[in-house]
Amino acid sequence: MLNNCYEQIAYLSTVFTLEPGDILATGTPAGTGGGQKPPRFLVAGDRVRCEIEKIGAIEAVVTAEELAAA
Repeated sequence: MLNNCYEQIAYLSTVFTLEPGDILATGTPAGTGGGQKPPRFLVAGDRVRCEIEKIGAIEAVVTAEELAAA
């Protein structure tokens, strides 16, 4: 990583308000879409779920509007 987690949180908190439940994902885990052959990326209707054991999970459904903005 170019910046450690402390630096990332410090910077991001100057750009927007961090709220309880916000998730800051850092890095890219092995097996992600860009590294697959052929590459696979999110499409409208896909579900993205982040879970922390014993705390809970948050889930979002990808929409065409979000993909167009990216």
